[in-house]
Amino acid sequence: MRITVLGGGMVGRTIAKDLAAAGSYQVVVADRSSESLRRAAALGLPGMEADLSQAGEVERVIEGSGVVVNAVPGFMGHATLETVIRAGIDVVDIAFMPEDPVDLDPLAKSKGVTAVVDFGVAPGLSNLLTGRGASLLDRTTWVEILVGGLPKVRTLPWEYAAPFSPVDVLEEYTRVARLVEHGQVVTRPALSQPELVNLPRVGTLEAFNTDGLRSLIRTIDCPDMREKTLRYPGYVQKVKLLIESGFFSSEPVTVGGVSVKPFDLTAALLFRQWELKDDQEEFTVMRVEVAGVKDGAPRRYIHDLYDEYDRATGASSMSRTTGFPAAIMARLLARKEYVNPGVIPPETVGRDPKVFQYLIEALAARGVSVKETVGQ
Repeated sequence: MRITVLGGGMVGRTIAKDLAAAGSYQVVVADRSSESLRRAAALGLPGMEADLSQAGEVERVIEGSGVVVNAVPGFMGHATLETVIRAGIDVVDIAFMPEDPVDLDPLAKSKGVTAVVDFGVAPGLSNLLTGRGASLLDRTTWVEILVGGLPKVRTLPWEYAAPFSPVDVLEEYTRVARLVEHGQVVTRPALSQPELVNLPRVGTLEAFNTDGLRSLIRTIDCPDMREKTLRYPGYVQKVKLLIESGFFSSEPVTVGGVSVKPFDLTAALLFRQWELKDDQEEFTVMRVEVAGVKDGAPRRYIHDLYDEYDRATGASSMSRTTGFPAAIMARLLARKEYVNPGVIPPETVGRDPKVFQYLIEALAARGVSVKETVGQ
């Protein structure tokens, strides 16, 4: 069977390499970047050059595929996912798209396609673990997700490095955050309500609102839910200064007779500063807390994840924790061990004890461990 990975960036290559390791599949990476394809080829992964922003090009590269992994940037994600579904191919999606992929559910059902969406780390593992915790409770009263990826060495001015498109990171800082408070969906500005939190192995970090609940808002019956991104303390103030100064604006300004969008310029400049170097050590930390009632007594499930850059393979932690879940899920689809036509969010997968256990064990086999703590 052929599996096509759309997007040959750091995460896409990690997914493709993991899928190819078993030797059971023909894995192809599609990207318009010759550099990304060169790096994929260095890993023994065949590539196809294609402009994936064009539906016709997507159709061309996925033809003959049994499964597709959609790892394109978020702004291209929805259109690409729709094209794959229309082609009748099962798909795992990690594109952090601003649109709601559930609007493609009727199409997926009509095509008999299982489309598992948002299946990275967050959204992804965060949703999976939330679904797991909620399934073990009679009533869920509280959900909090804290997650971040950070360099181990703090270097001014940003103390941050991005293993994926900086455009997706900037969108996270501008997209309105949806939370659930007292049973109502409310919106808060991104970067709002910053607070300091202490986590094992990493110490004190700064947490702020981001729009990471996504499908959980609909699928989990809980009166209070929130997702927050983690950075080193002081980060929010720096980003807010750029936002308030207009650097994130999409309204063009004229400089020296040339029309420029401040957002595009900011993304280009920050990419150089935020680019994660191939051998740069970083880590991913996540805590998912789900509380409620079981058999009339309070019960709390806490899932902790901590993962670091893998020196042996040169894979970043963020590419591992984002890519491995997608690759494992793609294998399940390829083997027809998970068949559920429609657009399926990770928390639905997390409610299935057998599939959940398989995923957790498969992650642990790759060195990504999730610790579960049960308390009151």
